[in-house]
Amino acid sequence: MPAPVYPRTPPDPGPAGARLPWWAVALPVVAFAVLLVVVSDPEQAQAAPGHPAAGRLIERAIALLSP
Repeated sequence: MPAPVYPRTPPDPGPAGARLPWWAVALPVVAFAVLLVVVSDPEQAQAAPGHPAAGRLIERAIALLSP
């Protein structure tokens, strides 16, 4: 005897006024502020000393990807 088939009920959409936790608002605000500070003063930006092989690897990857 086959098992009875019950109609599926749609999931509960939840309350209309769902509240966000405090960190869901705070983290994007902090990230935006940090990026704004970094971008606001480009004169103080300095290139970090890197390994020369990393630069060659990046150049080779760009050369392979470019037509």
